[in-house]
Amino acid sequence: MNELHFKRHRRLRTSESMRSLVRETHLQKEDLIYPIFVVEGEKVKNEVSSMPGVYQVSLDYLTEQMNELEDLGIRGVIVFGVPKEKDEIGTQAYCETGIVQEAIRQIKRDHQSLTVIADTCLCQYTDHGHCGVVRDGVVENDESLELLVQTAISQAKAGADIIAPSNMMDGFVAAIRKGLDEAGFVHVPIMSYAVKYASSFYGPFRDAAHSSPQFGDRKEYQMDPANRLEAIREAESDVEEGADFLIVKPSLAYLDVMREVKDRFNLPLVAYNVSGEYSMIKAAAANGWVNEREIVLEKLTSMKRAGADLIITYFAKDAARYISE
Repeated sequence: MNELHFKRHRRLRTSESMRSLVRETHLQKEDLIYPIFVVEGEKVKNEVSSMPGVYQVSLDYLTEQMNELEDLGIRGVIVFGVPKEKDEIGTQAYCETGIVQEAIRQIKRDHQSLTVIADTCLCQYTDHGHCGVVRDGVVENDESLELLVQTAISQAKAGADIIAPSNMMDGFVAAIRKGLDEAGFVHVPIMSYAVKYASSFYGPFRDAAHSSPQFGDRKEYQMDPANRLEAIREAESDVEEGADFLIVKPSLAYLDVMREVKDRFNLPLVAYNVSGEYSMIKAAAANGWVNEREIVLEKLTSMKRAGADLIITYFAKDAARYISE
Protein backbone atom coordinates (compact mmCIF):
# COMPACT_ATOMS: atom_id res chain seq x y z
CA MET A 1 0.00 0.00 0.00
CA ASN A 2 3.00 2.34 0.37
CA GLU A 3 2.99 3.21 -3.32
CA LEU A 4 -0.64 4.50 -3.15
CA HIS A 5 -1.28 8.19 -2.68
CA PHE A 6 -4.75 9.26 -1.63
CA LYS A 7 -6.33 11.66 0.84
CA ARG A 8 -7.40 10.50 4.30
CA HIS A 9 -10.70 12.35 4.71
CA ARG A 10 -11.77 10.03 7.50
CA ARG A 11 -9.20 11.57 9.84
CA LEU A 12 -11.66 14.40 10.49
CA ARG A 13 -14.51 12.00 11.36
CA THR A 14 -12.89 9.84 14.00
CA SER A 15 -14.91 11.06 17.02
CA GLU A 16 -17.88 13.23 17.92
CA SER A 17 -15.57 15.92 19.29
CA MET A 18 -13.56 15.89 16.04
CA ARG A 19 -16.71 16.05 13.92
CA SER A 20 -18.01 18.96 16.01
CA LEU A 21 -14.70 20.77 15.66
CA VAL A 22 -14.84 20.81 11.85
CA ARG A 23 -18.62 21.13 11.41
CA GLU A 24 -19.43 23.73 8.74
CA THR A 25 -23.12 24.40 9.37
CA HIS A 26 -24.68 25.08 12.76
CA LEU A 27 -28.34 25.06 13.77
CA GLN A 28 -29.12 27.36 16.71
CA LYS A 29 -32.23 28.14 18.73
CA GLU A 30 -32.03 31.73 17.53
CA ASP A 31 -32.60 30.48 13.96
CA LEU A 32 -36.08 29.16 14.78
CA ILE A 33 -39.47 30.84 14.34
CA TYR A 34 -42.57 29.10 15.68
CA PRO A 35 -45.97 29.40 13.94
CA ILE A 36 -48.98 29.85 16.23
CA PHE A 37 -52.68 29.53 15.31
CA VAL A 38 -54.93 31.79 17.38
CA VAL A 39 -58.70 31.33 17.48
CA GLU A 40 -61.56 33.29 18.98
CA GLY A 41 -63.35 32.14 22.12
CA GLU A 42 -62.16 30.94 25.53
CA LYS A 43 -60.54 27.77 26.83
CA VAL A 44 -59.82 26.57 23.31
CA LYS A 45 -56.82 24.32 22.78
CA ASN A 46 -57.55 22.11 19.80
CA GLU A 47 -54.88 19.79 18.46
CA VAL A 48 -54.80 19.89 14.66
CA SER A 49 -55.69 16.36 13.58
CA SER A 50 -53.19 16.29 10.72
CA MET A 51 -50.40 18.01 12.72
CA PRO A 52 -49.71 16.15 15.99
CA GLY A 53 -48.40 18.51 18.66
CA VAL A 54 -49.72 21.66 16.94
CA TYR A 55 -52.70 23.44 18.45
CA GLN A 56 -55.23 26.14 17.74
CA VAL A 57 -55.35 28.22 20.92
CA SER A 58 -57.55 31.00 22.24
CA LEU A 59 -56.06 34.11 23.80
CA ASP A 60 -56.35 32.74 27.35
CA TYR A 61 -53.96 29.89 26.39
CA LEU A 62 -51.61 32.14 24.45
CA THR A 63 -49.53 33.11 27.50
CA GLU A 64 -48.85 29.44 28.26
CA GLN A 65 -47.62 28.94 24.71
CA MET A 66 -45.40 32.04 24.76
CA ASN A 67 -43.93 31.15 28.15
CA GLU A 68 -42.89 27.78 26.72
CA LEU A 69 -41.17 29.44 23.75
CA GLU A 70 -39.27 31.84 26.02
CA ASP A 71 -38.19 29.01 28.32
CA LEU A 72 -36.87 27.08 25.31
CA GLY A 73 -34.88 30.06 24.03
CA ILE A 74 -36.96 30.61 20.88
CA ARG A 75 -37.02 34.29 19.96
CA GLY A 76 -39.50 34.51 17.06
CA VAL A 77 -43.17 33.68 16.56
CA ILE A 78 -45.36 34.12 13.49
CA VAL A 79 -49.07 34.59 14.17
CA PHE A 80 -51.93 33.15 12.08
CA GLY A 81 -55.55 33.93 12.89
CA VAL A 82 -58.64 31.75 12.61
CA PRO A 83 -61.69 34.05 12.86
CA LYS A 84 -65.24 33.00 13.64
CA GLU A 85 -66.69 35.18 10.90
CA LYS A 86 -65.64 35.27 7.25
CA ASP A 87 -66.90 37.28 4.30
CA GLU A 88 -66.04 37.82 0.65
CA ILE A 89 -63.50 40.56 1.33
CA GLY A 90 -61.87 39.21 4.50
CA THR A 91 -62.97 42.05 6.78
CA GLN A 92 -61.59 40.41 9.92
CA ALA A 93 -58.07 40.47 8.46
CA TYR A 94 -57.83 44.26 8.88
CA CYS A 95 -60.26 44.75 11.77
CA GLU A 96 -58.61 46.67 14.63
CA THR A 97 -60.03 44.10 17.07
CA GLY A 98 -59.38 41.07 14.86
CA ILE A 99 -57.98 37.91 16.41
CA VAL A 100 -54.44 38.43 15.06
CA GLN A 101 -54.38 42.06 16.18
CA GLU A 102 -55.52 41.07 19.68
CA ALA A 103 -52.97 38.27 19.86
CA ILE A 104 -50.16 40.61 18.82
CA ARG A 105 -51.12 43.14 21.50
CA GLN A 106 -51.16 40.47 24.16
CA ILE A 107 -47.81 38.97 23.18
CA LYS A 108 -46.10 42.34 22.98
CA ARG A 109 -47.53 43.35 26.33
CA ASP A 110 -46.50 40.20 28.20
CA HIS A 111 -43.49 38.87 26.28
CA GLN A 112 -41.24 41.72 25.19
CA SER A 113 -38.35 39.36 24.45
CA LEU A 114 -40.23 37.76 21.55
CA THR A 115 -40.13 39.09 17.99
CA VAL A 116 -43.70 38.96 16.69
CA ILE A 117 -44.25 38.41 12.98
CA ALA A 118 -47.70 38.91 11.48
CA ASP A 119 -48.74 36.77 8.54
CA THR A 120 -50.45 39.21 6.16
CA CYS A 121 -52.97 37.53 3.89
CA LEU A 122 -56.73 37.27 3.36
CA CYS A 123 -57.26 33.54 2.78
CA GLN A 124 -58.11 32.68 6.41
CA TYR A 125 -60.66 35.51 6.48
CA THR A 126 -62.49 35.17 3.15
CA ASP A 127 -65.48 32.89 2.76
CA HIS A 128 -64.06 31.67 -0.57
CA GLY A 129 -60.60 30.89 0.83
CA HIS A 130 -58.61 32.83 -1.75
CA CYS A 131 -55.87 35.34 -0.94
CA GLY A 132 -57.63 38.37 -2.39
CA VAL A 133 -60.81 39.88 -3.76
CA VAL A 134 -62.63 37.61 -6.21
CA ARG A 135 -64.59 39.00 -9.17
CA ASP A 136 -66.22 36.60 -11.63
CA GLY A 137 -64.08 33.75 -10.35
CA VAL A 138 -60.80 35.68 -10.72
CA VAL A 139 -58.62 37.01 -7.89
CA GLU A 140 -58.25 40.73 -8.62
CA ASN A 141 -54.66 41.80 -8.07
CA ASP A 142 -54.82 45.57 -7.57
CA GLU A 143 -58.07 45.62 -5.63
CA SER A 144 -56.62 42.99 -3.29
CA LEU A 145 -53.54 45.14 -2.66
CA GLU A 146 -55.68 47.83 -1.04
CA LEU A 147 -57.03 45.39 1.54
CA LEU A 148 -53.61 43.86 2.17
CA VAL A 149 -52.21 47.31 2.92
CA GLN A 150 -55.01 47.91 5.42
CA THR A 151 -54.23 44.54 7.01
CA ALA A 152 -50.52 45.31 7.33
CA ILE A 153 -51.17 48.72 8.87
CA SER A 154 -53.62 47.28 11.40
CA GLN A 155 -51.05 44.64 12.40
CA ALA A 156 -48.31 47.24 12.76
CA LYS A 157 -50.60 49.38 14.91
CA ALA A 158 -51.19 46.36 17.14
CA GLY A 159 -47.43 46.12 17.68
CA ALA A 160 -46.16 43.59 15.13
CA ASP A 161 -42.38 43.75 14.85
CA ILE A 162 -42.38 42.35 11.29
CA ILE A 163 -45.02 42.20 8.56
CA ALA A 164 -44.92 38.98 6.50
CA PRO A 165 -47.17 39.21 3.41
CA SER A 166 -47.90 35.76 1.96
CA ASN A 167 -50.51 36.50 -0.70
CA MET A 168 -48.37 36.46 -3.88
CA MET A 169 -50.15 39.40 -5.51
CA ASP A 170 -47.95 41.34 -7.93
CA GLY A 171 -46.63 44.49 -6.27
CA PHE A 172 -47.59 43.48 -2.73
CA VAL A 173 -44.27 44.52 -1.21
CA ALA A 174 -44.30 47.94 -2.91
CA ALA A 175 -47.90 48.59 -1.85
CA ILE A 176 -47.39 47.50 1.76
CA ARG A 177 -44.10 49.40 2.08
CA LYS A 178 -45.76 52.58 0.85
CA GLY A 179 -48.74 52.06 3.14
CA LEU A 180 -46.62 51.38 6.22
CA ASP A 181 -44.39 54.38 5.56
CA GLU A 182 -47.32 56.75 5.09
CA ALA A 183 -48.93 55.45 8.29
CA GLY A 184 -45.76 56.19 10.28
CA PHE A 185 -44.32 52.66 10.39
CA VAL A 186 -41.11 53.30 8.46
CA HIS A 187 -39.24 51.21 11.04
CA VAL A 188 -41.32 48.04 10.54
CA PRO A 189 -39.59 45.57 8.19
CA ILE A 190 -41.26 43.34 5.60
CA MET A 191 -40.53 39.62 5.57
CA SER A 192 -41.77 38.82 2.09
CA TYR A 193 -43.02 35.42 1.00
CA ALA A 194 -41.05 36.21 -2.11
CA VAL A 195 -40.91 32.68 -3.51
CA LYS A 196 -44.10 30.75 -2.73
CA TYR A 197 -44.95 27.71 -4.79
CA ALA A 198 -48.42 26.25 -5.43
CA SER A 199 -47.40 23.22 -3.42
CA SER A 200 -49.11 20.03 -2.32
CA PHE A 201 -47.19 20.26 0.96
CA TYR A 202 -49.65 22.82 2.38
CA GLY A 203 -52.54 20.45 3.10
CA PRO A 204 -52.28 20.16 6.91
CA PHE A 205 -51.90 23.95 7.28
CA ARG A 206 -55.29 24.39 5.67
CA ASP A 207 -56.75 22.16 8.38
CA ALA A 208 -55.12 24.36 11.02
CA ALA A 209 -56.03 27.73 9.48
CA HIS A 210 -59.36 26.72 7.88
CA SER A 211 -58.14 28.33 4.67
CA SER A 212 -58.84 25.85 1.88
CA PRO A 213 -60.12 27.46 -1.35
CA GLN A 214 -63.82 26.85 -1.83
CA PHE A 215 -63.35 26.68 -5.60
CA GLY A 216 -60.41 26.14 -7.92
CA ASP A 217 -56.88 26.42 -6.59
CA ARG A 218 -54.15 29.03 -6.14
CA LYS A 219 -52.04 28.17 -9.18
CA GLU A 220 -53.00 31.44 -10.86
CA TYR A 221 -51.00 33.43 -8.32
CA GLN A 222 -48.69 30.97 -6.56
CA MET A 223 -45.70 29.63 -8.50
CA ASP A 224 -45.35 26.52 -10.65
CA PRO A 225 -43.16 23.98 -8.76
CA ALA A 226 -41.28 23.25 -12.01
CA ASN A 227 -39.91 26.80 -12.29
CA ARG A 228 -36.51 27.92 -11.02
CA LEU A 229 -35.78 31.13 -12.92
CA GLU A 230 -39.20 32.50 -12.07
CA ALA A 231 -38.20 32.34 -8.40
CA ILE A 232 -35.28 34.65 -9.09
CA ARG A 233 -37.55 37.11 -10.90
CA GLU A 234 -40.01 37.10 -8.01
CA ALA A 235 -37.29 37.63 -5.41
CA GLU A 236 -35.65 40.37 -7.47
CA SER A 237 -38.93 42.27 -7.69
CA ASP A 238 -39.45 42.10 -3.94
CA VAL A 239 -35.91 43.28 -3.25
CA GLU A 240 -36.45 46.26 -5.57
CA GLU A 241 -39.79 47.03 -3.90
CA GLY A 242 -38.27 47.20 -0.42
CA ALA A 243 -38.38 43.73 1.17
CA ASP A 244 -36.14 43.28 4.22
CA PHE A 245 -36.27 39.46 4.38
CA LEU A 246 -37.00 36.87 1.68
CA ILE A 247 -38.94 33.66 2.35
CA VAL A 248 -38.80 30.53 0.23
CA LYS A 249 -41.84 28.30 0.78
CA PRO A 250 -41.83 25.30 0.94
CA SER A 251 -38.21 24.70 1.81
CA LEU A 252 -37.32 21.02 1.84
CA ALA A 253 -38.32 20.32 -1.77
CA TYR A 254 -36.81 23.65 -2.91
CA LEU A 255 -33.33 23.68 -1.38
CA ASP A 256 -31.85 24.39 -4.81
CA VAL A 257 -33.99 27.50 -5.14
CA MET A 258 -33.03 28.66 -1.65
CA ARG A 259 -29.34 28.35 -2.51
CA GLU A 260 -29.77 30.44 -5.66
CA VAL A 261 -31.79 33.12 -3.88
CA LYS A 262 -29.17 33.34 -1.12
CA ASP A 263 -26.31 33.56 -3.61
CA ARG A 264 -27.98 36.35 -5.59
CA PHE A 265 -29.50 38.60 -2.92
CA ASN A 266 -27.84 40.05 0.14
CA LEU A 267 -30.86 39.87 2.44
CA PRO A 268 -31.69 37.52 5.31
CA LEU A 269 -33.20 34.35 3.86
CA VAL A 270 -36.02 32.52 5.63
CA ALA A 271 -36.94 28.89 4.98
CA TYR A 272 -40.54 27.92 5.65
CA ASN A 273 -40.54 24.27 6.73
CA VAL A 274 -44.22 23.75 5.90
CA SER A 275 -46.99 21.65 7.41
CA GLY A 276 -46.78 18.72 5.00
CA GLU A 277 -43.07 18.37 5.65
CA TYR A 278 -43.86 18.35 9.38
CA SER A 279 -46.74 15.89 9.24
CA MET A 280 -44.92 13.34 7.08
CA ILE A 281 -42.12 13.06 9.64
CA LYS A 282 -44.56 12.90 12.55
CA ALA A 283 -46.46 10.08 10.83
CA ALA A 284 -43.30 8.13 9.97
CA ALA A 285 -41.95 8.57 13.51
CA ALA A 286 -45.26 7.42 15.05
CA ASN A 287 -44.93 4.23 13.02
CA GLY A 288 -41.33 3.69 14.08
CA TRP A 289 -40.04 4.13 10.54
CA VAL A 290 -37.62 6.99 11.29
CA ASN A 291 -35.76 8.43 14.26
CA GLU A 292 -37.63 11.70 14.72
CA ARG A 293 -34.86 13.58 16.53
CA GLU A 294 -32.19 12.70 14.01
CA ILE A 295 -34.30 13.32 10.93
CA VAL A 296 -35.59 16.68 12.23
CA LEU A 297 -32.10 17.95 12.96
CA GLU A 298 -30.80 16.67 9.62
CA LYS A 299 -33.66 18.32 7.74
CA LEU A 300 -33.33 21.69 9.46
CA THR A 301 -29.55 21.64 9.06
CA SER A 302 -30.02 21.03 5.33
CA MET A 303 -31.98 24.28 5.14
CA LYS A 304 -29.22 26.17 6.92
CA ARG A 305 -26.67 24.58 4.59
CA ALA A 306 -28.74 25.69 1.58
CA GLY A 307 -28.47 29.29 2.79
CA ALA A 308 -31.30 29.89 5.25
CA ASP A 309 -30.58 32.35 8.02
CA LEU A 310 -33.90 31.66 9.76
CA ILE A 311 -36.37 28.77 9.68
CA ILE A 312 -40.11 28.95 10.26
CA THR A 313 -40.95 25.48 11.50
CA TYR A 314 -43.57 23.60 13.52
CA PHE A 315 -40.62 21.62 14.86
CA ALA A 316 -39.18 24.73 16.55
CA LYS A 317 -39.97 23.58 20.10
CA ASP A 318 -38.76 20.05 19.46
CA ALA A 319 -35.61 21.29 17.74
CA ALA A 320 -34.83 23.70 20.58
CA ARG A 321 -35.00 20.80 23.02
CA TYR A 322 -32.78 18.65 20.81
CA ILE A 323 -30.21 21.43 20.51
CA SER A 324 -30.09 21.74 24.32
CA GLU A 325 -29.42 18.05 24.88
